[in-house]
Amino acid sequence: MRIFPVLAAIAMAVILYMAILERPTLIGLFGGNAEAAQPEEELATAGAAAKSVAEKRVKVVVEKLIAQNIDSAVVLRGQTAAARQVDVRAETSAIVISPPLRKGAQIETGQIMCQLDEGTRGSALAQARAQLAEAESRVPEAEARVQEAKARLDEAKINQNASSRLKEDGFASTTRVASSDAAVATAEAGVSSAQSGLRAARSGIEAAQAAVAGAQKELERLVIKAPFNGLLESDTAELGSLLQPGALCGTIIQLDPIKLVGFVPETDVNHVQVGAMAGARLAAGGGDVQGRVIFLSRSADPQTRTFLTEIEVPNPDLKIRDGQTAEILISSDGANAHLVPQSALTLNDEGTLGMRLVDKDNIVDFVEVQIVRDTAKGIWVTGLPAEANVIVVGQEYVVKGVQVLPTWREQKQ
Repeated sequence: MRIFPVLAAIAMAVILYMAILERPTLIGLFGGNAEAAQPEEELATAGAAAKSVAEKRVKVVVEKLIAQNIDSAVVLRGQTAAARQVDVRAETSAIVISPPLRKGAQIETGQIMCQLDEGTRGSALAQARAQLAEAESRVPEAEARVQEAKARLDEAKINQNASSRLKEDGFASTTRVASSDAAVATAEAGVSSAQSGLRAARSGIEAAQAAVAGAQKELERLVIKAPFNGLLESDTAELGSLLQPGALCGTIIQLDPIKLVGFVPETDVNHVQVGAMAGARLAAGGGDVQGRVIFLSRSADPQTRTFLTEIEVPNPDLKIRDGQTAEILISSDGANAHLVPQSALTLNDEGTLGMRLVDKDNIVDFVEVQIVRDTAKGIWVTGLPAEANVIVVGQEYVVKGVQVLPTWREQKQ
């Protein structure tokens, strides 16, 4: 048997196995570098694959933002309004006999604005008082008649009782008893009539008193007075003019304190509380003012779905006028927020407003945010993590879950 060719074949197989399948182990055994021993073709292929993957990732600009605690505020557009305004009108018909007060004049509570001619109203009052005195004089007479009628009734009842007893003993006739009964009935009718007369006399007093009160009230209506302190917004009625019921005597407005009136959107209404501090900047160089919220409507405007709010502001020098435009800020609870560029905001496929972020592996994520305040430097939003890597450029070209190639921008906060 030829053993040498067999051994030679086995040795060749071992050499080929070690050279091909165990080459890194063999090179390491002899002190060589396994990576250096890789074929140049394999290295070139791996490098080309890595370069291809890198080229396929979208390049974006990322900015690291850190949350800050800010004083939250609800911003409104509104206007100033007088605390009170009333058109003072006449309640009766008469001629004005007082000189007019000119618009812009300061008015005190109870000050006479229009004095009307008395005419015959004084005579009417005197007549009403005379009728009252006459009615009061009738009451004692009516009371005396009632007492007299009651005395006659008592006498008739005594006679009736005596007649009944005499009849029982056989000393009085039936006719006498019937006569005494009739006298009792007549006396009772007299008492009832006298009491009716007394009631009529007292009713006459009440009617006379009402007439006196009406005449006095009519005289009071001739003097038209200011209901509160304020300013005249119009001249009072001219001397000699005829005022009919409902005719205007003058208009008064109260400007201290003054109100700021605005409408809160339904998205912010839960952030406004009665008693909260508020400030406003008045248009046309009107300056800044401060006050407190005194009213927040519970019912929304059916057209705009907004809620009326009123803020009371001191105005001792009356510099703030009724109807000035105002930019109002109402304070609310503070919040942790991020100042982000407005251009970084985006929408996801469901239409939700938010921002796209990257994690440590450069994987894109989408986070919903809520806008707190708009400023010249950017928009304050809530909903992001305390430290957020926000995509500020290129967010529209990536979606959640993809890997990007970020370029970091210096933090602006």
